[in-house]
Amino acid sequence: MTDAPFIPYGRQDISEDDIAAVVDVLRSDFLTQGPKVPEFEAAIAAATSAAHAVAVNSATSALHIACLALGLGPGGLLWTVPNTFVATANVGRLCGADVDFVDIRDNDYCMDPAALQAKLASATRKPDIIIPVHFAGQSANMKAIGAIARAHGIKVIEDASHAIGGSYNGTPIGACEFSDIAVFSFHPVKIITSAEGGIATTQNPDLAKKMDLFRSHGVTRDAGLMENQNPEPWEYDQVALGLNYRMTEMQAALGASQTLRLAEFVAHRHKLAKRYDDLLGGLPLITPWQNPDSHSALHLYPILIDTDRTNRTRRQVFDALRAANIGVNVHYIPVHTQPDYQRLGFRRGDFPVSERYYDRAISIPLYFGLDDAKQDRVIEALRAALA
Repeated sequence: MTDAPFIPYGRQDISEDDIAAVVDVLRSDFLTQGPKVPEFEAAIAAATSAAHAVAVNSATSALHIACLALGLGPGGLLWTVPNTFVATANVGRLCGADVDFVDIRDNDYCMDPAALQAKLASATRKPDIIIPVHFAGQSANMKAIGAIARAHGIKVIEDASHAIGGSYNGTPIGACEFSDIAVFSFHPVKIITSAEGGIATTQNPDLAKKMDLFRSHGVTRDAGLMENQNPEPWEYDQVALGLNYRMTEMQAALGASQTLRLAEFVAHRHKLAKRYDDLLGGLPLITPWQNPDSHSALHLYPILIDTDRTNRTRRQVFDALRAANIGVNVHYIPVHTQPDYQRLGFRRGDFPVSERYYDRAISIPLYFGLDDAKQDRVIEALRAALA
């Protein structure tokens, strides 16, 4: 082990303005259900060119209410990719639906439209919802995926947890040009943070209204939704079976403050990624490919160990970097190989592109506070690990 300071793979950047925004809420009359959540929703709607944004306490919650709003339930079917965090698949099961997977492409590590088309052609049961994942901040090929989904009458949710501040086809990710709903995460390692938190964007007012209900117990005081058209002033109606997924005012204030620096955060990540691209050349690595149709938010910088050019294993490189106090990680263990999914009948070998990606992948540090000196340490540690 080294005595050099620890460099994480990702972390939040909190300014004095962020702190002041949260302190202002703590001194206000509202800690929840006040004005800051709508303010944050408006900021994200503006940043993504979405008509509606519904803020909740996590991206998992946002995915869940998105599925519920689109009518997913028992007897339903959701397809997503194995190369994602387990939450993307789990929300389908939480709705009582079944889950299956579509393999990824070997260049952007996102859902493969050709694999989707082939799976649909042979499927005896078509999904109600498809969730492509914008891995590492880069959009999946939504134009192709959206066209396939429309042809089959399938709803689409974009898991854009990595992708706030990115764009695709010249449009901000979250504008839902080829989907029904998009979901973002504001976990501390993401582009911007609200500590924990998530949001769902849509152009559809009916879906927004449903998600608003599902995030707060299915309860409303909206006279237009209540069965009693002449309610007493204290009355509310539960018109759906919802949950308590509300975002707090402190989270929203932090998120709204962070959104002011969204463009700055993404621009710095691009600068760092360009330095990695330039300085990692010649090493037995495969660096991330960037689709010219997509401006990535660059949540992650995943490298692959090029096993055709080195006998060093991923584990050896990972251990060497951790020993150098470089907080590398691996994104992601394919969901279908998790024990809980193995018990459903999935097996290693079912989705070979996702598995081959996972077997070689390491996410190296990329975050706003990473400067050239720290990045040089990461690069030198990589060179030593691969020597």
